Amino acid sequence: MLDSMARRCDFPVFDADNHLYETKDAFTRHLPSKYKGAIEYVEIKGRTKIMIRNTVSDYIPNPTFDVVARPGAQEEYFRVGNPEGKSYREIVGDPMRSIPAFRRPEPRVELMDELGVDRALMFPTLASLLEERLRDDPELTHAVIHSLNEWMHEEWTFNYENRIFATPVITLPIVEKALAELEWAIERGAKTILIRPAPVPGYRGSRSFGLPEFDPFWKAAVDADILVSMHASDSGYTRYQGDWTGPEEMLPFRLDPFRALTVGKRPVEDTFAAFVCHGVFTRFPDLRVASIESGGDWVVPFLEHIEDVYRKMPQAFDEDPVEAFKRNVWVSPFHEDRIDRLAEAIGADHILFGSDYPHPEGLAEPCSYLDHLPSTFSSEDVAKIMGGNLADIMRVGATV
Repeated sequence: MLDSMARRCDFPVFDADNHLYETKDAFTRHLPSKYKGAIEYVEIKGRTKIMIRNTVSDYIPNPTFDVVARPGAQEEYFRVGNPEGKSYREIVGDPMRSIPAFRRPEPRVELMDELGVDRALMFPTLASLLEERLRDDPELTHAVIHSLNEWMHEEWTFNYENRIFATPVITLPIVEKALAELEWAIERGAKTILIRPAPVPGYRGSRSFGLPEFDPFWKAAVDADILVSMHASDSGYTRYQGDWTGPEEMLPFRLDPFRALTVGKRPVEDTFAAFVCHGVFTRFPDLRVASIESGGDWVVPFLEHIEDVYRKMPQAFDEDPVEAFKRNVWVSPFHEDRIDRLAEAIGADHILFGSDYPHPEGLAEPCSYLDHLPSTFSSEDVAKIMGGNLADIMRVGATV
């Protein structure tokens, strides 16, 4: 295990943002034979790369995850910046060999005990590249996503000992298939589902998931009383950046100031603009949506913008969109965010602690998130943020 002098809390800790590392057969173990060769691993100059439909991806530098960056390697970078102008490699430092806890639930529970984490949502890692690279083939997209979900359920289950909740992915291009995947996941114990914060690709181009054609899916999610988690992903926004810089693949582990400025928080802002402007929250006021790993500093200016639009075009909305957002959305802010400002905007009841463990962008010690919560927060609010809120909206009870 990793060296750990973890903090301990006197309340249940439920981490809204943990990650597993996929094995090489995660996308293909259950993929129908007619799609054989759609996803492969290849050796290029002594390095293993993932190849999707004969196109090599550099999205993840080491897609085998045999060697990974150390958890929390970029903590200081995100908190204080990079005054020395270090390269990405210098920032993350020496890598480590992947450990069993990154790949399997049994050792992960032991590691969680060491880290003082009672429960965690467990998101895949490499899977975030899939939908964008398959966007022009909806049938293949659904097949690969289902193969991933079969693997995830086989390796992790969707509810391991009521402590680890792996998140099956639902892709939306073909609504009937999305409904079938949702039903399949719920039958196997899923307590939340993962949806990419992005426009939905399809045979006739992309469109908003807020359009009425998707209402059967949102209704099914409400009827199942299941939390929808929208975790940061490759949302396809390099297409828009490419209008300035030329087409290129999204490379999340490259320091790119133009992407940081032009893409930035656009995917999550546009995602929730679709929810409120296209009326999903109004038609389904009981829908619960969690924004994970997109931070929280976008929320206040986003709500100010929505408020301004509503003031000028109230006839375009069936209710106040700001109030709809505050009712339906829970946000997991980064540790470096102005969490006090976020709480003023949406209330402490709608804030979720997430560490992004074991990714380098996250926290080496998940419970050190406490150090970044304002001292003005009551002990009750701290306990809610660190786990109570997530337990409530996932309907899994307050304690393990």
